[in-house]
Amino acid sequence: MTSQPTVESPALGPVRTVRIAELKPGASPRSGGQVAQYVRLLAEAESDLPPIIVDAATMRVIDGMHRLRAATARGEDTIEVRLFEGSPFEVFVFAVRANVEHGLPLSLKDRSTAAERIIRWRPEWSDRAIASVAGLASGTVAAIRARTGKTTAPIRIGLDGKARPVSGAEGRRSAYEFMVGNPGASLRAIAKAAGISVGTARDVRERLRRGEDPLLPKQRAELMGAAEPVVLPVPSLRPVADRRAALDALRNDPSVRYAILGRMLLRLLDVHAIGPAEWQRLADAVPIHHAEMMSDLAHEYAGAWREFAEHLRRRRTTAAAQKS
Repeated sequence: MTSQPTVESPALGPVRTVRIAELKPGASPRSGGQVAQYVRLLAEAESDLPPIIVDAATMRVIDGMHRLRAATARGEDTIEVRLFEGSPFEVFVFAVRANVEHGLPLSLKDRSTAAERIIRWRPEWSDRAIASVAGLASGTVAAIRARTGKTTAPIRIGLDGKARPVSGAEGRRSAYEFMVGNPGASLRAIAKAAGISVGTARDVRERLRRGEDPLLPKQRAELMGAAEPVVLPVPSLRPVADRRAALDALRNDPSVRYAILGRMLLRLLDVHAIGPAEWQRLADAVPIHHAEMMSDLAHEYAGAWREFAEHLRRRRTTAAAQKS
């Protein structure tokens, strides 16, 4: 295996049965340890549990501590495992990805901590590559990178495993993603997160405020492989007063209103169509003992909306380039 980010699962050994006494607990990315209620739920399940993943070099559990505890609670002395061979860093990345993709999910705090560790070990990994492992939005990873100060790697390795220089275009795009996820950030914070100058950060912010492409025409043309620079439209940042007009336009569009997914989208937008004062009242109404949980959920949903917006932006950019 290599140190490059990859979306494919690494090769694992065949399923084998080992004695539970041979296994050791691993360094889990879950800060709170095992959840007793979840262990009991697994122990009471009548179906067989999936094999756990174990580090072949140390016999420490990488993924499946809850299943191991459940097997012990059942009185079993053996368990099915699959062995993983890799460096300590690869073991950690596998553990994070496994806990994000299935089973009992990691908290936002644990995923953020995992992203910070990956940044410190592999500052050359792109924000998107780290986000795909830790289950975070790329803008959140950019903010974490800014806090760590690991913003000066001359190259970034993307999800495809290819190394690319941190060009002016990449810096502007990183700044855009950081601003979307952190709308109140200062110019210095944006510049630090994206590895660009304060002046460039100011230019990107002003372009976004005017509803313009954050990239310069030449940079956009190079990214799209165009022979001549092209100016492509990007979604404008609508004032609050224009939101209702935008919603009305969507509601009155038959291609949206009469489609199943379109109606689902309209319902989601309607739910969020409230002003700052209403959001404040909702926040004040949350019981204090649920504040952290609600905060985690809000960050989750906000990240999902940011990824949704970025996907739409990329679709529009690609469509405009194909027409030019």
